[in-house]
Order: sequence, then C-alpha cells, then structure tokens
Amino acid sequence: MAMGSGGSGGGLSADINVTPMIDVLLVLLIIFMITLPLSRRRFEVQVPPEQKQQPRQKQQSSDQIVLELRPDGSYAINTQPVPFEQLEAKFHELYDQRPAKLLFIKSAPNRKYGEVMRAMDLARGAGVQVIGFTPAEPGAAAH
Repeated sequence: MAMGSGGSGGGLSADINVTPMIDVLLVLLIIFMITLPLSRRRFEVQVPPEQKQQPRQKQQSSDQIVLELRPDGSYAINTQPVPFEQLEAKFHELYDQRPAKLLFIKSAPNRKYGEVMRAMDLARGAGVQVIGFTPAEPGAAAH
C-alpha cells in the first residue's frame, strides 16, 4: 500500500503561528493598564473661582508683600526697587518676624522662567511658605 497524495500528510506549512504573539501582547497590555494609574503624579493647585472684573483700588494692605519682576530686568518689593543681590537680605528682613509667610509674585511677560524660579528660591530660603502669582492686568498686553 502506497501512501496517497491526499495532502493531509506531514508537509511543511508556510503559515505563521500568531497565537503566542497575541498572548504576549495581551500580557503586555494588562501590565501597562495596571502600571499606568501608579505612574500618575498629583499636583495640588488652588485656583480661585473666576469673578467679574470690578474696579479695584490701587492700595494694597500693609500685610501683603508683592515681588515684581519688571520688564526692564529690575526687581521691586511693594513697588520699591531692590537690586537682585540684596533680594535675599530684604526677604529675611521682611519675613523673619512674620507669622504668615506669604509672597505674591507679579512677573512681566518678557521675564524668563529661570529668573522667576531664582526669585522663588530666594524667597523659600528666607522662610516663605506660600507663593502666589498675581493675574495679568486686563490692560496689559503680552509681548
């Protein structure tokens, strides 16, 4: 008896077996789905509710300290010019005796991020615990 050429014999197959590859992909998908929520970081931000613009008075109460980074590259604390070299000493002078260590920063649009961060680092070194940013004034245009 000779074997027939029926075709169901032990010949080579050129088809790719994709079942193991699908199994590996499903395992990777499950691993990524589990690790994604763990990789998220939370950043606490307090955003005030939006209010209608009301005419404000230009007077600031004496307990608020505002650091201005002016467009010409200078610094001012409560509208009084302070050189950058004396900024740290001025912060210590203002905050060493204060129980509430809060600073507002008002930066011109043309100031660099690094300059704002250096000023914030000096303030933190002087003991400032809360730093807030003042919103841009409605009449000021960004350059």
